[in-house]
Amino acid sequence: MSSVERRPRPLREVVFVDGVRTPFGKAGPKGIYAETRADDLVVRCIRELMRRNPALPPERVDEVAIAATTQIGDQGLTIGRTAALLAGLPKSVPGFAIDRMCAGAMTAVTTTASGIAFGAYDVAIAGGVEHMGHHPMGEGVDPNPRFVSEKIVDGSALVMGSTAENLHDRFPHLTKERADAFALASQQKYAKAVANGRIGPELVPVATRSAEAGWGLATVDEPPRPGTTLEGLATLKTPFRPHGHVTAGNAAGLNDGATGCLLAAEDVAVELGLNVGMRLVGYGFAGVEPEVMGVGPIPSTEKALASTGLSISDIGLFELNEAFAVQVLAFLDHYGIADDDERVNPWGGAIAVGHPLASSGVRLMTQLSRQFAERPDVRYGLTAMCIGIGMGGTVIWENPNWEGAAT
Repeated sequence: MSSVERRPRPLREVVFVDGVRTPFGKAGPKGIYAETRADDLVVRCIRELMRRNPALPPERVDEVAIAATTQIGDQGLTIGRTAALLAGLPKSVPGFAIDRMCAGAMTAVTTTASGIAFGAYDVAIAGGVEHMGHHPMGEGVDPNPRFVSEKIVDGSALVMGSTAENLHDRFPHLTKERADAFALASQQKYAKAVANGRIGPELVPVATRSAEAGWGLATVDEPPRPGTTLEGLATLKTPFRPHGHVTAGNAAGLNDGATGCLLAAEDVAVELGLNVGMRLVGYGFAGVEPEVMGVGPIPSTEKALASTGLSISDIGLFELNEAFAVQVLAFLDHYGIADDDERVNPWGGAIAVGHPLASSGVRLMTQLSRQFAERPDVRYGLTAMCIGIGMGGTVIWENPNWEGAAT
């Protein structure tokens, strides 16, 4: 037996160094990535992270965690490891795949960040990919019949659009008119952010191919609909229920895309001269009734706030994933935040830009980090999202550029 007493291991501060993403595409045979592989989208993100951060020796990357909801085909085969090899990282760099449906990339971040805090890693790459054109959500799955036969969940729990209709039922004051108005604002804020150069610098150009059109270059997001009007939104079909509330206009579409970010221990980032975009404060995940999965970010935010000793009034910026407008409205109503509060999704959200399931969490974080750089008056920000099968996830971040309390 060793005579040396083991010393307690202190936790380290974890920082978000940098984040990138591919332009998001529309899923389907006419989308920009229809003939582009999912793993190649991830490879572009990893290579771009390394290119933008030349002070980071590739061998200092300790882990690559990549999420995908449908882990088959070109986004299967332990994609964190395979994408790392394809990206040219040293073969000594390990990797793994992760799945928490929509919060895959978010969970890749919290999992590797926890490893950094614990001291197992110094630097990690975390991200996600979803090629919904190649792999529609639910492809190849075989839900256990006991879910319905034993009434563990209602049948609607497995159809995300139906869960959003259930949310409208539960909170009838969250009207279709409010959802449409929120959706329009998302489109308008996104367009303004692009025009002002706020969205764009984080995008990684992707070479695309088409048997008919030949080679191309994806440089901008495909899903946004700049001509959206309230009048037009009001006429859209409600595919999940006759005379329902949820439409293609007030929900995120089916999309293809990938994201990636660099995380590091703060002392290592300083040692290597890496950027410190934001500092991890805490996070929380929570389960809710699968039939109303859209309320998930409410209890996950309560958990994250409780564990950090913060309150909702401390949060100066919110990046909330807009899977459905009603889901964000439920969150805002719970916390007494106005639908048009300028702290919420200031550059628009998934209703405009798209939601390639497992990748979206890092898009939220990348945008928040870029907003922090512009907002030294804001100390804390929050990224949150609802998650299929009845969950929510929330991560709270601190702005290293904060200039202190106003005097």
